[in-house]
Amino acid sequence: MGLSYAKLVELLVPVARRAGAAIMEVHRECASAQTKADGSPVTEADLAAEAIILAALKALTPHIPVVSEENAASHAGKAPVRFWLVDPLDGTKEFLKAAGKGAFTVNIALIDNGYPVLGIVFAPALGRMFWGARNLGAREASGESTREIGVREVPASGPVAVASASHRDAETDDWLKANRIGQTVSIGSSLKFCLVAAGEADVYPRFGPTMEWDTAAGDAVLRAAGGATADVSGKPFAYGKAGYRNSGFIAYGRWRPSE
Repeated sequence: MGLSYAKLVELLVPVARRAGAAIMEVHRECASAQTKADGSPVTEADLAAEAIILAALKALTPHIPVVSEENAASHAGKAPVRFWLVDPLDGTKEFLKAAGKGAFTVNIALIDNGYPVLGIVFAPALGRMFWGARNLGAREASGESTREIGVREVPASGPVAVASASHRDAETDDWLKANRIGQTVSIGSSLKFCLVAAGEADVYPRFGPTMEWDTAAGDAVLRAAGGATADVSGKPFAYGKAGYRNSGFIAYGRWRPSE
């Protein structure tokens, strides 16, 4: 591949920060959205961040294809064995909320043979940067400090689930009830994976529709932090699926359903 995972992280974390800065410039100007063909919103911030990320990836790894949410042409055909998955602004609905919690993120992930081997997630409004890679562990940077992160032991008070702020559904509520999980944290975007990775929650169930670029970077951080992601039947959750569409999944820390 040329560059090591460690070197790619070193070079791409500043790229994610630049993309985040571009997003915040638009955010401060009271962003508005257009509607894409699939009905989802897209803003100037999505496009500005994407331009920064795609230029950097082309310069660093010109031989690795990039699949990006805003580049519809990149979604066609069979997925390559190794490719980048980019969501320049995950959580656009949160981004557009006048009184949102800042739960929108820049997402850059590297997929190899269906596995998310490297991921960077930056929440510019919150100042939280997460990254992780296979065999390197996971870290969070906040301000000037950087710390290693990892999934936690389930607390004596019981497991905490993290759920979508904009897409909570009855199936999720039923699953939480069936697994006797009474504590939940609601937040948007790929930060749900990162909260599990950082030991701030224990499980993230998702049954509604998502795309691979929504999940890959956060999933990579979680796996690097010692967690796992499986489909709802318990099989490993893979990338490069037809149309880059995800089925339902459960992202785990150390918690597992009781037998």
